[in-house]
Amino acid sequence: MLGGRVRDQAHTRRGTRMTWRTLTVLNDRNAGLYLGGVIVSGFGDTAMSLAAGIWVKTLTGSDGLAALVGFCLWLPTFAGPLIGTAADRVRRRPLLVATNLVLAAVVTAPVAVRSAADVWLLFAVLTLVGTGMVLTDAAQSALIAAAVPQELRGDFNGLVYTAMESTKLLAPLAGAWLFTAYGGPAVAVLDAVSFVLAALAFRFIRVREELPAAREERAWTARTAEGTRYLWQHPVLRPLVLTGGTAMTLSSLSSTATFAMLDAGLHQSPAYAGVLTPVQGLGSVVSGLTAGALMRRTSERTFSAIGLALFALGVLARATPWLPLVLGGSLAIGLGLPCALIAAMTAVQRETPGELLGRVTATANTLMFAPTGLALLAGSAMVAGLDYRVQLLTAGALGLAWAAALTLTGRPAGPSPRPGRRPSESARS
Repeated sequence: MLGGRVRDQAHTRRGTRMTWRTLTVLNDRNAGLYLGGVIVSGFGDTAMSLAAGIWVKTLTGSDGLAALVGFCLWLPTFAGPLIGTAADRVRRRPLLVATNLVLAAVVTAPVAVRSAADVWLLFAVLTLVGTGMVLTDAAQSALIAAAVPQELRGDFNGLVYTAMESTKLLAPLAGAWLFTAYGGPAVAVLDAVSFVLAALAFRFIRVREELPAAREERAWTARTAEGTRYLWQHPVLRPLVLTGGTAMTLSSLSSTATFAMLDAGLHQSPAYAGVLTPVQGLGSVVSGLTAGALMRRTSERTFSAIGLALFALGVLARATPWLPLVLGGSLAIGLGLPCALIAAMTAVQRETPGELLGRVTATANTLMFAPTGLALLAGSAMVAGLDYRVQLLTAGALGLAWAAALTLTGRPAGPSPRPGRRPSESARS
């Protein structure tokens, strides 16, 4: 009785204040090194992806070929479950160091690009970089589970998201300037240096990783299916990952209406997108910084649903012709969109046994990010033939409906399957 009362009082004290652990995360040696590696590699990749599009356009004059740059980086996401299986076969820190060093060597190849006939080399390199990004994302998630204390992971994942969004604000400008001043090879060298710095950061993370289990005789596809099956059958992870995928898909669908909204709805020039983007970015930074504290006040499922609903309301606000409301909608999109992604990845790291974490993370990333390219195609077709408000209203309504369904179908509070055990094993115990 006394022990239970003490626990209840402690829970009440925790519930009455929103604990801010950002500084605690930054003071954690492993977390700081990981964030440094993510920031420098993300900066280099973002700069390179923009510069590569400009590079292709400059050499070939083709808008279609320039658009293939993004496609090459995105395409390997579909093979995420297969690629992620490799991250479960070896220790993750050495894998991250080796992969980043290999990618550093790979991205120096475009230095040889001199004419339109050499553009294929850029596409090949970017496809390899996209494959490496899928592999490192899977390995990084597994490394987080081993190197960062569980109570800090919500705050940590929010900081990672904030860091990545911050690089997207600065890296494109740096890539465009470097390309204009010194040409594409200079940007390739910058990306190579960023991979080397990331490898150094991961090298100095202190973590004790268990040796992988003895190699199994099962086929690679069977081991891949095990991770996919675990995610799909897990009562906590499946709805959170699908919500993340829904948020990203609706974001891509609605984003294609931006220039039509500026023209037909607000009677602004296309350059006004440069105002909307920082407003949305500000919302994403705030959301990332507060995610961990908010998730300690509620469940990940509720946090994800609230974030998706806020995102959907922001999209609906952008269907109005009133500029202040559109700006508020952009802020709401930035605040809400990260919630579903941060909640899903935090739950994946907590609920997945270590030997499956690479596969499950890669499968989750495929479900959340692979459909975005298809949504961009669908949105482009819609904005070409319909009033832009149709797709904004569609995306907003679907987002609200999914958020409501996620809330109404939530299971009663109860113990989740223990990390390291499959849902079926928890049910039998």
